[in-house]
Amino acid sequence: MDKIIIYSDGACSNNQSEKNFGGYGAVLIYKDNVKKVYGGEINTTNNVMELTAIIKALEMLKRKDIPVEVYSDSAYIVNCINNKWYVNWRKNGWKTSKKTPVENKQLWEKLLLQIESLKIFNIIKVKGHAGDTYNEMADELARRGADEVK
Repeated sequence: MDKIIIYSDGACSNNQSEKNFGGYGAVLIYKDNVKKVYGGEINTTNNVMELTAIIKALEMLKRKDIPVEVYSDSAYIVNCINNKWYVNWRKNGWKTSKKTPVENKQLWEKLLLQIESLKIFNIIKVKGHAGDTYNEMADELARRGADEVK
């Protein structure tokens, strides 16, 4: 079966400090075609960049009827989607189980709209920095995005 494969990654230098540089990167693969997307932001977080990488990749899709498989090394994103944390977040007015506001709500809303517009979507956890060619490529793109906004 034809499918679109996406490897995504986020990076943030000096994460959690007042002045930092973040980047996102993604590699999209469909048949023999490979596309790359990357960028960066100042004063961000690693989780924001991880979410942004997937959002930017999904925004590049021309068709929504082809299955999409995303590989991410972000447990934060993979667990949220696969364990459907977002269902309760929505039901509880975008509050966590501890009654605190969900971080990055706007990005989660944007990502979920993208995912829900697809016919078939799967996300798979991949170990970061473990030699996977496309995961390493996405990581390199994310670091390039961060470097370019310094």
